Amino acid sequence: MTLSPIPATALIAEDEPLLAAALQAELARAWPELRIVAVVGDGTSAVARTLAHRPAVLFLDIRMPGLNGLEAAAQLVDQWPPGGEPFPALVFVTAYDQYAVQAFESQAVDYLLKPIQAARLARTVQRVQALLSNRQTSSDAMDPGTLAQLRALLAPAAAPAAPALNVIQASVGASIRLVPVKEVLAFEAADKYVRVLTADTELLIRTPLKELLPQLDRSVFWQVHRGAVVRAEAIHSVQRDEAGRLSLRLRGHAQAFAVSRLYAARFKPM
Repeated sequence: MTLSPIPATALIAEDEPLLAAALQAELARAWPELRIVAVVGDGTSAVARTLAHRPAVLFLDIRMPGLNGLEAAAQLVDQWPPGGEPFPALVFVTAYDQYAVQAFESQAVDYLLKPIQAARLARTVQRVQALLSNRQTSSDAMDPGTLAQLRALLAPAAAPAAPALNVIQASVGASIRLVPVKEVLAFEAADKYVRVLTADTELLIRTPLKELLPQLDRSVFWQVHRGAVVRAEAIHSVQRDEAGRLSLRLRGHAQAFAVSRLYAARFKPM
């Protein structure tokens, strides 16, 4: 059955102007009713303009300066206002086949390979139109399928050759402090550093969190936010505020750690 054209709005995030113009031209042919509300060249701008315009569809380049397309989508999940318009349908655009073979084939998101092929774009348009039609009958602002899809795409790739991390080495003045990972309660990204929190101390290391994640036992350390990983058995409580956002506290520590919507499903009463 052929779907009726659906009036909708879209944002294109692509750091190569010629490719952005080509995608916009192909969309004009494949989906004439679609109105492009903004074309941006980086992930940070994509987040800001999406929150301002609330488009129905996002075309996000995976490789962009600053935030990449996946990171921009994850940030939008956290900042998307509850109770309003549904979260945009996501289409990732990439020149790299390794991204296309991941979990893009669900109904939550789609992908396009560069250079854009008219036949493939037509299938994407049909899929997105079907998704938007289904959302018109749903009251869920945040599609659970989208959240599950982004979690899968953002998960660190398996690295069997990478040894498990047993000891953290952190510079403290002119010395190096060695902290067993079994003593670590949380890792939290902080500017150019990662905070390493134990029961009695806090250290800073330069190793990015995304490089630490593949070396951590995921059954022991739970990612609760794109910038925070905590030891599961150290979690004391999880609180929900009036807007429905979650935060957690660790035993013996006053600091609250925000729980991203991407990982909130982990915390359900037994």
